Amino acid sequence: QVQLVESGGGLVQPGGSLRLSCAASGRTSSNYAMGWFRQAPGKEREFVAGITSSGDSTRYADSVKGRFTISRNNAENTVYLEMNSLKPEDTAVYFCAARRGSYYISRSYAYDYWGQGTQVTVSS
Repeated sequence: QVQLVESGGGLVQPGGSLRLSCAASGRTSSNYAMGWFRQAPGKEREFVAGITSSGDSTRYADSVKGRFTISRNNAENTVYLEMNSLKPEDTAVYFCAARRGSYYISRSYAYDYWGQGTQVTVSS
């Protein structure tokens, strides 16, 4: 079992920045690809960003490309999501997820473990 705990969410003004963290514990291994997803009220959960187990490849949803950066520190079992130029439409609960294997997938059903989520609200 792998436990994931997100942190770093909060209220920020449009144009602001936040850095989310996802700490993994339990049977952790660097051989997990990681993803960040988000879910706004009344909407389906959507893929935001993914990173390979080694950290050598990343992918982003078009809506966040150029503004968000995913990274990982395998020595500390932590994945990050740096969010800049935030917009009101970025408001959602953000989840990190882990899947066995090296490569990320943008489909939520492909992930084996999920965190509880952290709320991000972008509002003036």
